Amino acid sequence: MSSAAIVTRKMQGLANKKLASAQQGFYQTQPGGYGAGDKFLGISVPHSRKVAKEYKELSLSEIKRLSTSPFHEIRFVALAILVIQFRAAKDQRVRKRLYETYISMVKGGGIVNNWDLVDASAPYLGEYLIDQPDRVKILMKLAKNKDLWVQRVAIILTFALIRAGNNKPTLILAKEFLNHPHDLIHKATGWMLREAGKRDLVALRGFLKQHVHQMPRTMLRYSIEQLPKSERKRWLLK
Repeated sequence: MSSAAIVTRKMQGLANKKLASAQQGFYQTQPGGYGAGDKFLGISVPHSRKVAKEYKELSLSEIKRLSTSPFHEIRFVALAILVIQFRAAKDQRVRKRLYETYISMVKGGGIVNNWDLVDASAPYLGEYLIDQPDRVKILMKLAKNKDLWVQRVAIILTFALIRAGNNKPTLILAKEFLNHPHDLIHKATGWMLREAGKRDLVALRGFLKQHVHQMPRTMLRYSIEQLPKSERKRWLLK
């Protein structure tokens, strides 16, 4: 049976100091940056995903151990394995356990603590909410959390619901985030609005008509990217 220690050694063997230095700048690990204090080994996403596939049978307890690593890429692998197992699971009880493990990681602090970790996991684990009648209540509770990354997880979880044909939770959370102070939430919310609009343009235009004057410019720009150029210009001039 594979262990977190084996995966950690595997990842450490792939470390690249030059890439690690570049990653620390890209993910803003400097004091005051949104990724302040995080550590990188210098491993590309494709290599990290390859390791995750190699150790996809890792037990849940070992995934949890892996997720507490101080190194960003090792936590990425833990989340990638969780996603692989969730997507392969047929039993709803197993999916529930994996989803709840994920949410505990999200709320635990220091694990899912940057946009790439959120965006590589939440769109898939969000599938658990499709059959949950209280999905909006669950999402709103996450959205009201004071932690930036928990909030980003909340809106990105709705991607799975969008793909399933349900835009309503996205629109509700987007309204909740209209006055959010952080650009990373503006980008994520605009992205989800854009995805919702791909499937229901009437709903997107209705949201824009109601909230365009209140939307942060970044959120607005992201949300209208797929609209015709002339229409984008009209919304931006509102």
